[in-house]
Amino acid sequence: MTTTPIVFPPNFLWGTASASHQVEGNNTNNQWWAFEQEPGAIWHGDKSGLACDWWANAEADFDRMAGLGLNAHRLSLEWSRIEPEPGRFDHAAIDRYRAMLDALRRRGMTPLVTLHHFTEPLWFTRMGGWENGASIAFFRRYVEFATRALGDLCDFWATINEPLVLIAQGWFLGNWPPRKANFPLAMRVMRHLLFAHAEAYHAIHAHQPNAKVGYAKHVRLSAGLRPGNRMDRYAAGLRRWLFEHIWVAATDDGWLRPPLSLNRRDARLAKTIDYIGLNYYTRDYIRFSLNPGQMFGKVAHLPGAEHSDSGREGPFSQFDPEGLYQVCQEVRRFRPDLPIYITENGLPDRDDGQRPRWLVAHLAALQRAIASGCDVRGYFHWTLVDNFEWAEGWGLRFGLFELDPATQERTARPSAAVYAAIAQANAIPASLLNQHLPQEPL
Repeated sequence: MTTTPIVFPPNFLWGTASASHQVEGNNTNNQWWAFEQEPGAIWHGDKSGLACDWWANAEADFDRMAGLGLNAHRLSLEWSRIEPEPGRFDHAAIDRYRAMLDALRRRGMTPLVTLHHFTEPLWFTRMGGWENGASIAFFRRYVEFATRALGDLCDFWATINEPLVLIAQGWFLGNWPPRKANFPLAMRVMRHLLFAHAEAYHAIHAHQPNAKVGYAKHVRLSAGLRPGNRMDRYAAGLRRWLFEHIWVAATDDGWLRPPLSLNRRDARLAKTIDYIGLNYYTRDYIRFSLNPGQMFGKVAHLPGAEHSDSGREGPFSQFDPEGLYQVCQEVRRFRPDLPIYITENGLPDRDDGQRPRWLVAHLAALQRAIASGCDVRGYFHWTLVDNFEWAEGWGLRFGLFELDPATQERTARPSAAVYAAIAQANAIPASLLNQHLPQEPL
C-alpha cells in the first residue's frame, strides 16, 4: 500500500479529445457521410446522424468537462462546413466555431484545434482528394482562412490527425474511403499529406509566429510476436518504418526516405513540428507472413493478454501501459527539445469494467516517463462522451459518459469520477493507486 500520490508537473493540461464528424452531427457535405450510405460500410449499418449534437449544443458537454475539473480540450474543425464549395467560405460556420472556442476559454480550458481529422469536403474528393497534387494548395487555402479567423482564440494547432491511419485504411487496406488498395498510390498520398502539413505549418506561423503547431501521430509500437524470431522482428520493424518513422523524420530533417523517395530532401518539410502529439492505444504483435499485402506480417495476440471490447475486426487493444512510457522515451531520444502531448489515449469499454484501471495504469506510466526526463505537458483522454467511431459506428464506446444516440441522454460512467479526481488533484491520489494498481511497484 502506498500513501504517496503520483504528482504531475504544474500547469499540466488535463483534457479530452474529439473530432468534428464524430460529435457534431449532420455533416452531410463530407466523404464520410457519403461512405456511411454504402451498404456494409459501417458496422451494424450504423449512421452518424445527429452524433453527439455538438453543432447545436456542444456547450452542455463543455460544462461536463468543466465539472470534471479539466483545463483543456482537443477538437477539430469540419473543413466541409467552413469551405462547402471551392473557394467559398461559410462565415456562419466560422462564427459557430468561434462560439465553441470562446465557450471553452470562458470555462478555463485551453483549446487544441485539429484542422483535418479524416474528413474533407465532397468537392475535394471529386477533384481527386489527396491523390491530386493540387490538394496541397487547397488545404493551405482552407488552413489560412480558418486559422486567421480563429487565431485570436487559439494558438495551439494540429494540422492533420493520424495521417498514416488515413493512408493505411484508405489506400493500403481499402477499408475506408476511397477504398483503394494500391501501395504506390498510398505513397503518393503520403507525400501530398506531408507537404500539406508543411504548408499549413508555414501558413500558420506567417500570421501567428508564436503558435504551437504539430500533428497527432498514431503510434502502435509494433513488436515481433516471437522475440527470438528474426522474421517476426523484420515484419514489425517494417511497419514501424512505414507508418511511424519516415513521417516523423521527414518533418524533422526534411528527408523523404524510401519508399517515399530515394533520399530526396526538401527544406519546406524540415523543422515543421513545435511539439510531438502522440495517439497511443496499444502495442501490436506481428507474426511474419509471406503476404506482401500484409506488409509481410500479421497482427497476432499474446496468449492470455487482456483486451478491450472488440470491433468487427476483433479486439481493439491490448492492455499495455508500458508502451506509453516507451514511446515517450523514444521521442526524448529523437528530439529532447520537443514538448510531448498525449493527444489521444483510451479504450472501448461499454460497461466501464476496465477503463478506471487502464486510465490509472497509463497515467502512472506517463508520470514515470516525466520523472525520467520526458517533457510531457498534457494528456487528452479519448473521449468525453461516446461518439460515432468511424467504420465501427456506435459499436465501440470510448466515453467517460455513456451516450444514448436516440435520446442524446448522457450518463456518467465510474471512470469519469476517476479522471476528475486525477485532474483536480493534478496527481493520481494514493487511494486510486491502491485500488487499481495494488501490486505495481510505484
